[in-house]
Amino acid sequence: MKIATIVGARPQFIKEAVVGEELRKAGFEHVLIHTGQHYDYNMSEVFFNSLEIKEPDYNLGVGSGSHAVQTGLTMMRLEEVVIKEEPDVVLVYGDTNATVAGALVSAKLKIRVAHVEAGMRQEPRDMPEEINRVLTDRISSILFCPSQTAVKNLKKEGMEKGVWFTGDVMYDLYLKMEKQFDYSLSEQLDLEENGYVVVTIHRDFNTDNRYRLEEILKQLNMIVKDKRIVFPIHPRTRKRIEGFGLENHLENLDIIDPLDYLSMMGLVKHSWKVITDSGGLQKESYFAGKQAVVIMPDTGWIELVDAGINCLTSPEMIRESLLLIHETKYEKGLYGSGNAAAEIASLLG
Repeated sequence: MKIATIVGARPQFIKEAVVGEELRKAGFEHVLIHTGQHYDYNMSEVFFNSLEIKEPDYNLGVGSGSHAVQTGLTMMRLEEVVIKEEPDVVLVYGDTNATVAGALVSAKLKIRVAHVEAGMRQEPRDMPEEINRVLTDRISSILFCPSQTAVKNLKKEGMEKGVWFTGDVMYDLYLKMEKQFDYSLSEQLDLEENGYVVVTIHRDFNTDNRYRLEEILKQLNMIVKDKRIVFPIHPRTRKRIEGFGLENHLENLDIIDPLDYLSMMGLVKHSWKVITDSGGLQKESYFAGKQAVVIMPDTGWIELVDAGINCLTSPEMIRESLLLIHETKYEKGLYGSGNAAAEIASLLG
């Protein structure tokens, strides 16, 4: 049986590495197709070696561009590859333009589409990512859900056939890499365990609005009176802070460069709590046993909010939200037991 996997962004490569290993173990013929959009190899060597991330069999060279350009070029170039390879199943991940383009091409060629991370839903519904994931779910014949919430979302939309709760492959990754987490930054910064908060801010609705960005920084400066703030700062966030003339708000914070996965998870593992607008980090905090204040109006990982583990907040309520969420008995198994990739391979067989 031949499976073709389509990836277009770094997080998809990471997920593919975990799933791809299980596909190889199961004896599938596996073809990796990279659309050539936003991927680079700017990660630690140990991370790549541990995951054995391989070079793609095909690189479509799509590059950057508008949503229409990326999606259209991907479909045009991908169709030739899929016709040539004749896979039995095409596997797509998440919610990117590569995802929906791969699903559309394959479905029109009457090839089964398997969607990993199916059933995710998030307001507003007109977000490009939301449009991609909804369309992909509609034309996929195999739907692998990371949470029971995702299963319920699909059921509400009339999709029950071919729907499977596998758990989240990112939890597989967390467990696989946990022994290699890098804690050296704690020593370099002289951080006490549970004595600091990890902050990441990068979403355009938080960084491109001067009022929101300044309010976030003001809240961090109130929190730092009680807990240190370690802030791996995203380039776009730094640029906006400088452009708005808000550099003085950084003086009392521990500002560092962005971190690779192993260093970031080591930092989170020893932290008190997390403040973020990252979709991935709010979930990875849960894996690490930490609570997160999420500066977003909605989240695709709403089960963490419903369970009282994380909370959604506005910039003005960050400090209050941080104090209001208290350690509770964590509801385990929200994202499976760490064998999602093996489950996916088994179901495909």
